[in-house]
Amino acid sequence: METVPPAVDLVLGASACCLACVFTNPLEVVKTRLQLQGELQKRGTYPRLYRGFVASVVAVVRADGLCGLQKGLAAGLLYQGLMNGVRFYCYSLACQAGLSQQPGGTVVAGAVAGALGAFVGSPAYLVKTQLQAQTVAAMAVGHQHHHESLLGALETIWRQQGLAGLWRGVGGAVPRVMVGSAAQLATFASAKAWVQERQWLPEDSWLVALAGGMISSIAVVAVMTPFDVVSTRLYNQPVDGAGRGKLYGGLTDCLVKIWRQEGPLALYKGLGPVYLRLGPHTILSMLFWDELRKLAGRGQHQGS
Repeated sequence: METVPPAVDLVLGASACCLACVFTNPLEVVKTRLQLQGELQKRGTYPRLYRGFVASVVAVVRADGLCGLQKGLAAGLLYQGLMNGVRFYCYSLACQAGLSQQPGGTVVAGAVAGALGAFVGSPAYLVKTQLQAQTVAAMAVGHQHHHESLLGALETIWRQQGLAGLWRGVGGAVPRVMVGSAAQLATFASAKAWVQERQWLPEDSWLVALAGGMISSIAVVAVMTPFDVVSTRLYNQPVDGAGRGKLYGGLTDCLVKIWRQEGPLALYKGLGPVYLRLGPHTILSMLFWDELRKLAGRGQHQGS
């Protein structure tokens, strides 16, 4: 893997993930609706407005128009830029310090970098979730916040709940990104090296990064989906006058309530669409990041 300065990795990581977000945001809208459907209700006791990926896409288009598939895109881009810029920067610093050469170092570096990135990007993810949940009353799932825009939502939350309100739900976001980031960065590096060792593809081919990203995406979805469901619930729940959630007290409370009232399988709600969202995003993000790093590395070599 090409070596580039951490500051360059910040820009490249943020750019790669923002580019991937443009393509995968419609899948994020569908995923959010599926995860909020039947909140704290037993299966079979509520109408299923969204059924599977294709039917859910059609339902979103019918309710919100074609543009509805890009709901929350501005907030999503802000989140990807903030979270992944910090994440890749910190991961690059850890690798330069030699942490990735230690046993389990790649996993630790990925987890810590992901936690820091999740904390910084939390307000953007909060708004993104609430915007993507919004729809017409007949197709509404979860609480409806009635925001008009990214900036309007940030202003409303700041005015009603203060600075702390912008970080409400961060307790679910940090472990979500920690496990996802650790799985993604660790398995991508290992999978890419494994593919290169087999010499199935030319060593410098973009197909090597694509294969690594495909393997990495499976690991990410497997470990991240339960935390993704919890994070969506925590961010979208209504709050009282003091800014406290009305449905969940935090990560553990949310996990327990979902398990008890909806069943353990509810933690994997919409697993297929979740993979269709996280899978392509992981593949595209890691592919773009890897190719941009190669270009940056070549530019450094030529400049020296």
